[in-house]
Amino acid sequence: MSWLLRTFGSSIGKKLLMAITGLSFIGFLGAHLAGNLTLYKGGAAFNTYAEKLHALGPILTVFEFGLLALALIHVTTGIILFVQNLKARSVPYELDRPAGGRTLSSVTMPYTGFIILAFVIFHLITISFADKSQRTIFEIVSSAFASPVYMVVYVFVMVVVTLHVQHGFWSAFQTIGANHPKYMPAIITLSIIFSLIFGFGFGILPIYLWFIG
Repeated sequence: MSWLLRTFGSSIGKKLLMAITGLSFIGFLGAHLAGNLTLYKGGAAFNTYAEKLHALGPILTVFEFGLLALALIHVTTGIILFVQNLKARSVPYELDRPAGGRTLSSVTMPYTGFIILAFVIFHLITISFADKSQRTIFEIVSSAFASPVYMVVYVFVMVVVTLHVQHGFWSAFQTIGANHPKYMPAIITLSIIFSLIFGFGFGILPIYLWFIG
């Protein structure tokens, strides 16, 4: 146990935790997007999807607690690394240059992370924890996106998600040892593709619901 604490207590260990939890969340985003796409089939299809999801019962509960644990690890570790970077020397070592270079995605990672965290909390309160005794989940979602302010905020956050995933995806693979000239260009390309899929896939939904509402 002591070696495990020493490993993840080091800077490299913390980056590994960020990589593993980050990739896990990217997998979750893919599954979440697939479910949300049922909105295009109408309220009945989306409500059926939600009902099947909640019918999993204990399995869903375990999954939700797992996501919570991953979130706590990712956020806590990210904050620790952010503070450590602030305390570190302002001029980085030449050999510490990331494979993708300094981009808007890379330099804003801590800030986009905080924005996403704040939005997730707000989104959970607004959608997931909303009273469903009188309204269906589709009605709750449609009502939320009927607000132009909510729609604009949601689309803006999806742009932020695009930036965060774009850097986080390839950076995670670099951290776990895939930083090789043969593979990294393809991984960076995939990071752009996945980030655009998530950004566009999630971001277009409220616009669609707003126009048909």
